[in-house]
Amino acid sequence: MERIDELNYEGLKIIQNTEGFCFGVDSVLLTEFARDIKKQAKIVDLGTGTGILSILLSKKVNAKKIYGIEIQQEVAEMANRSVKLNSLENIIEIINEDINKIKLENNSFDAIVTNPPYKKLGTGINNKNEKQKISRYETTASLDNWLKVSNKLLKDNGSFYIVYRTDRLSELIENMRKYKLEPKRMRFVYSNINEQSNLVLIKAIKGAGTFLKIEKPLIIYNLDGSYTDEILKIYK
Repeated sequence: MERIDELNYEGLKIIQNTEGFCFGVDSVLLTEFARDIKKQAKIVDLGTGTGILSILLSKKVNAKKIYGIEIQQEVAEMANRSVKLNSLENIIEIINEDINKIKLENNSFDAIVTNPPYKKLGTGINNKNEKQKISRYETTASLDNWLKVSNKLLKDNGSFYIVYRTDRLSELIENMRKYKLEPKRMRFVYSNINEQSNLVLIKAIKGAGTFLKIEKPLIIYNLDGSYTDEILKIYK
């Protein structure tokens, strides 16, 4: 069933399908982390899904153009309707295509943002819902594919932003460096102060030298289950 959700930011709204994959806090945190994208940037949102990253970033960073790439036709069409709902057609273009086959100009984008599938096939409990499975598992493209495409599209010194599982961090950094995406900022995300980090936010620069800043931890929940002040500030 489809529904329209308020994003509580600049009057933005989004269409979601409860039987598919709805965006989570990880996408919202990534848009905050990527606020340092320069104004009037050309951005690619790889694996846009509902279009949440593209829609929020269109206002948060005053982008010139954002291309949202989504392989699932039905999901891409829904994202495109969300773009029209927010009157953002002049900024956001949704492209229904496999990320490995997109026909965008190489070495021409200022930034790439992505919240890719976190899980390898054959790990965990596979989701029976095909839309959710594609969103969560590397069914259509591997992590290596994601990073290879990012390297091709980004300008030299272009910025790459990703939210990913902490337990795959070593693999992520190894593959990023393979494609000249050097980590520059990193922030670990924790459910609460007593839990281990389950997500990490990373900004990398194409072709940069080695110097990495670890930012203070981002904690989502207080011990009583309520949102922390920082999360409330982000959501409001």
